[in-house]
Amino acid sequence: MSLPMTESSLKSKTILSLFWSFIDKFGQQLLNFASMLILMNIISAREYGIFGSLAIFIAFSTILIDSGFGRALLNRHNLTDTDYSTVFIFNISLSIVLYLLLYFSAPLLGDIFHTPEIVPVARVLFFSLVFNAFGLIHYTILTKKADFKGLSKINIFALLIADIVAVLMAIYDLGVWALVFQSILFALIRTILLWIYSGWRPNGIFSKKRLSSFFSFSSKLLVSNTISTVANNIYPSLIAMFYPMNQVAYFNQAKRYQDIPFVTMSNTFRSVAMLILSEVNRDSDRMKRILSKLIKSISFISFPVGFIMIITAESLFFLFFKEKWLEAVPYFRILTFAGMLSPFIFIFNELFIAKEKSAYFLGVEIFKSILLIILIVLLLPEGLMALAGSWVIYTAVTLLILVVLSGKLIGYNAVSFLKDVLPYLAIAMICTIISYFITLSIHNTILYILTNAVLIVGLYILSCKFLKLEMSSEVENWFFNLKKKKK
Repeated sequence: MSLPMTESSLKSKTILSLFWSFIDKFGQQLLNFASMLILMNIISAREYGIFGSLAIFIAFSTILIDSGFGRALLNRHNLTDTDYSTVFIFNISLSIVLYLLLYFSAPLLGDIFHTPEIVPVARVLFFSLVFNAFGLIHYTILTKKADFKGLSKINIFALLIADIVAVLMAIYDLGVWALVFQSILFALIRTILLWIYSGWRPNGIFSKKRLSSFFSFSSKLLVSNTISTVANNIYPSLIAMFYPMNQVAYFNQAKRYQDIPFVTMSNTFRSVAMLILSEVNRDSDRMKRILSKLIKSISFISFPVGFIMIITAESLFFLFFKEKWLEAVPYFRILTFAGMLSPFIFIFNELFIAKEKSAYFLGVEIFKSILLIILIVLLLPEGLMALAGSWVIYTAVTLLILVVLSGKLIGYNAVSFLKDVLPYLAIAMICTIISYFITLSIHNTILYILTNAVLIVGLYILSCKFLKLEMSSEVENWFFNLKKKKK
């Protein structure tokens, strides 16, 4: 039996895990940004719309294939090789069944989206589901070992190759197929590298008993994750049913671009929270302290980044994509408000999983799905801007519910959350307003972006330091220790 981790060893493990998890997520988002920068200037908005409209089916199937067993494996101790092999066989079998269902359903998608050429695209793209299924257990094993360094190398290398191939295909005028093969190659190369690096091989044993032992936890998690995934990816498919494909692309790419920093942040902190909160899931006081530190860390980064994105949105899109994608800017600005809140949601979700409160998960997701349906019914007829606003409302209400439940579970309530978050939010807003008025007369695109970024970040850091907020001293200590190590 392993001994419980001390506070210092837990902190050391957290910092190291955070570093490599950030390298992984930031590296992936940087590569995604670089590839999109090229691809969006070559591939038409309509072709991006065709690809984006299929996102919900990929996301939904991925969740279904994992079935919550991956997270159940992370939470359990003293696992046997048969446990891993059982879940592996289940994942592969389900992925093949799902692929066949989606393959034969592709013509129906062509009819629903009024786009017949989507049929071959869907049938090829859905291969990525099977490739990903082959690597799920290997990924889980490396995560359980906290080998984020190895995972970051695998993910970044696989994505780099996929991006290079996609760009070459786009240059040769292969359009939407460049996006399809980018997705497929990433899944395939990543899975091959996971097999090589992890060294784990299935023993071929399938145990119904072992599978059922995970089911009580994973079943609720599966339903919860399915509802959440459908909600997170439903907008492009929904828009494709009522609007032209280029409108799907404007909305979807706006969401993808505003997601870049927040998904990086969410996945970085989520990877660490997944590991650390599971270690101390029997000690609510320690969980509360760790959660508070994570919330402050996210607040310190999320709010200034979000406001910089909002104030420079039009300049950013014009600089990178010219007039071609400027219609995406209004959606981008509205959706960024939701993006700033999304990392907090991921952290609270990990808290409930670590406590094995999958019933919390399920109840919240059912309520959220009802709320989302109501918002869509009310706001979709009002246009796409209203639909973007519905996502902000949905995200804010979700966060409120999770904070209330956290208070009941470990005592980290709304007062604790606001105390941790509001100072950073208020300072970021004030610094952005000041920067906005100072830069009003700047018309050069690059100078406008850089000046706002420098002003907001500079004023923000100085204000946090002047007010002696916790995260400013944490950052100072981190840099001090880094310099000390170099000497």
